[in-house]
Amino acid sequence: MSLFKKCSTMRDLKQAHARIITRGLEQSQFHGGKLVGFCAVSDGGDMDYAVSIFRRFRKPDGFLWNTMIRGFTRSGNQAGAFEYYKEMQSSGFSPDNFTFSFLMKLCGKSMLVLAGEQLHCSALKSGLDSHLFVRNTIMHMYGMFGEIDTARQLFDEMPEPSLVSWNTILDCYVCCNKFEEALNLFSVMFVSGIEPDEATLVVIVSACSELGELSLGRSIHDSIRHGNLTSIISVSNAFINMYSKCGAVKEALATFHDMKVRNTLTWNTIILGLAKHGYADEAMRLFTRMLKERLQRPDGITFLGVLCACSHCGRVEEGMEYFEIMREKFMIQPTIKHYGCMVDMMGRAGLVDEAYRLIQTMSIECNAIVWRALLAACHLHGRVELGNEVMKHLQALEPGHSGDYVLLSSLYAGLGKWNEALEVRRLMHGRRVEKLKPGNSSIGLDPKSENTEVIVPANHTVSTPQISFDVEGCTAIGGCDLAQSTPQKQRWPFQENYELGKIYA
Repeated sequence: MSLFKKCSTMRDLKQAHARIITRGLEQSQFHGGKLVGFCAVSDGGDMDYAVSIFRRFRKPDGFLWNTMIRGFTRSGNQAGAFEYYKEMQSSGFSPDNFTFSFLMKLCGKSMLVLAGEQLHCSALKSGLDSHLFVRNTIMHMYGMFGEIDTARQLFDEMPEPSLVSWNTILDCYVCCNKFEEALNLFSVMFVSGIEPDEATLVVIVSACSELGELSLGRSIHDSIRHGNLTSIISVSNAFINMYSKCGAVKEALATFHDMKVRNTLTWNTIILGLAKHGYADEAMRLFTRMLKERLQRPDGITFLGVLCACSHCGRVEEGMEYFEIMREKFMIQPTIKHYGCMVDMMGRAGLVDEAYRLIQTMSIECNAIVWRALLAACHLHGRVELGNEVMKHLQALEPGHSGDYVLLSSLYAGLGKWNEALEVRRLMHGRRVEKLKPGNSSIGLDPKSENTEVIVPANHTVSTPQISFDVEGCTAIGGCDLAQSTPQKQRWPFQENYELGKIYA
């Protein structure tokens, strides 16, 4: 055992392997399992070296076979995992609960539906499908496939679901965007007397985030404040994310400041949350603090939040500087989202030509979203010629996107070029490009909330008083009286695409 205690790198492992060979222990299943396990499963391992060690065994046992399969599934090597699965059975070893669990996790992650269903059948034939570990993995796999009804049926068939089983089915609902169903099932779990753990809270709080269920999220947070769960980083991160998405920025900051230990995800969540809600200065202050503390290293998501903050507060030069620091100092390669933030930031500031040159020098292929950000900048600053050039790229990528035609037409109209604007409209109709149809949105009005957002469809033909009446009707149903508060700001834009109207209570 002392040979493996000091192993933290492949170099250490190879030295230990050499000692094992010189001592004549190369065929020892115990020592071989340690060697293969480090190579196949540890973060600093080497799957090729694991294969070379494994192939030296004349009769590898079931543990070694499972370790190899786990290593292949962990690295996402589908072919290797199923090759060893078949070879394992040919060698006389039957797959056990670990074998099925490793392979089904791979199927769920890689969306291998047919292979997953075949594994499920094999587990049924072997009688292992009722094994708690295997059943939970099967449920999770079907949840990843989007087959929530199958996952729920498997859950309902369990006589006494464990806490892990409850967490698994809740996660399945969230993975399938069935957030309300997840919250309803959580209520059943709570009534059943099952105590939630950190995994439960992370899933349920994420469902609250997606639904904007701020009041429920607050209630859950209040119920665990005096326990040990609030000291778990993943739980606090989930609440910061929930508060940020629901617009409760002060509560997100309070949760952040209450944390004694933070990780990179913590910093990323609060910085992005602040940046997206217009608290750019506070986001930049926290990023500066993160750099000074040097406890966590910023990653690509951190810089995405920083660039977003710079874009919102107009710090163009600072944003460009951080973009270079990200690449040169931290050796982080920009993703399409980073380029999108840069183009948006430069476009807002009127640096349209510079934004265009940045796109031309991108190390990755530009997508329609980034081109669209540049088209919006052309519209904002009246750059017709460049707008036409950008439109060519957009038509090549997404020829049926109506918003691009509308934006270009509006660009012409804003400059008084009505004939050209009409021509763009005719071109749009000639190509049978239809404008986006209006959708419906449900809103929750909370007297304690800093703001409430209402989506207004583009082709809404009713007058402002009628809209106000509709909103008042909604508040009456919700039991909230808007007459008690004085709106500081109301905005009801009627433009070609959906716009956001905000009522600040």
